[in-house]
Amino acid sequence: MKISPFQVIVIAVFGLSALVGIFVFSTYSSQRGQDGVGTVVIWGTLPKRDISDALSVAAKAENALKEVSYVEKEAATLPIELATAIATGGAPDLILASQEDLRAIARFITPIPLSTLPARTFDETFAAGSRLFAAPGGAGYFGIPLLVDPLALFVNRPILSSNGIPLPPSTWEGLTGLVPHVANLTAGRRITRGLIALGTYDNVRNARGILSTLFFQAGVPVVTYSDAGPAADLGQKSSQNAPGKAVLGFYAQFADPSKVSYTWNASMPDSRQTFLVGDLGLYLGYISEARYLRAANPNLDFIAVAVPQPATAREKSVYGLMYALMIPNGARNPAGAYQAAALISNNGGQVFAAATGLAPATLQALAVPPDDPTLSLAYAEALYTKGWLSPARERTDAIFSGMINAVTSGRATPDAALSTAEMALGALLQQ
Repeated sequence: MKISPFQVIVIAVFGLSALVGIFVFSTYSSQRGQDGVGTVVIWGTLPKRDISDALSVAAKAENALKEVSYVEKEAATLPIELATAIATGGAPDLILASQEDLRAIARFITPIPLSTLPARTFDETFAAGSRLFAAPGGAGYFGIPLLVDPLALFVNRPILSSNGIPLPPSTWEGLTGLVPHVANLTAGRRITRGLIALGTYDNVRNARGILSTLFFQAGVPVVTYSDAGPAADLGQKSSQNAPGKAVLGFYAQFADPSKVSYTWNASMPDSRQTFLVGDLGLYLGYISEARYLRAANPNLDFIAVAVPQPATAREKSVYGLMYALMIPNGARNPAGAYQAAALISNNGGQVFAAATGLAPATLQALAVPPDDPTLSLAYAEALYTKGWLSPARERTDAIFSGMINAVTSGRATPDAALSTAEMALGALLQQ
């Protein structure tokens, strides 16, 4: 039987891991019998084809995974479906979801205790952003991190090169300076070609992640955690020159017709579609979108580069989605589920990264980036990817959208808009 290059990579990865003998989750994995982990059903929000293909090939290299299967679920309905399944005795054995889903399903998840997965082992094994999966009160971890999907800057190469720009911007200051060279405006200030979709919310795909990135880069945590529970922090209270106000002003300027940085407005189409048809020089999207962009427009000449950072930044930050394998309450095979999660994360992180186009979450895997430039970028950004445990997406979007619209329409000052948004987000976090 002919073996594909992907299968060769998978077998090599599993084989190398076995030879090296590094297996950080020894407490559970040592209990694995010769017959494997048993039947393990995973529910997840990532595409079925990608995960199932990776599981299928991985099982050929690691026989213990032969009875592990995957069922794709919609993120919006996952909490209800999981609650129903647990109540009726039909719970899956593992959940594969990102930190954006964690608040909604945390009450249905059995944390992995520190006696099984010590904090030091966790920190030495996974990228720093994975700490979001720490359970409150030192109860352990909600799951075993597997994949990271950071934001990236997609660049239309012909647009930049045609305007004498040899390199994409690496800083926000540099990006802002490109607007007059790339954006095309009519005499009436109508935009016929933009540099980047920023300044509005509802027609900027990934606006929540973009704003989160800007907040993180300004030292604003968005949410803080204490024994009293989570609290909103949009950097509004500290001083007259509060960092949150600077973030809001920077973001809004791109939709202000009176500014030289004007390059986008609320009447424009969806930002990703605008980029796809060649009317946008830069697009901020998750690294997982690279495959979609190539398939949707094979003629689009683009590359993916790191999200810009402030010119004065001493540390890099970018928002991203961090996926972990979590054991739900009522799992029929919790021991096998843990063993499967440990095998998949430790031995197969690179395999599942290659199958999905994302980055693995383990530091050991991230130390060996692949040759593919887009995947290599994902590996590099995964090391400084951050996130926060947001409430329901649509409710968070409503708060952020209201904040942006209030500023761009002139209905509220940045200070007032930030204050209103912070109070609304704080109330939502307490629910």
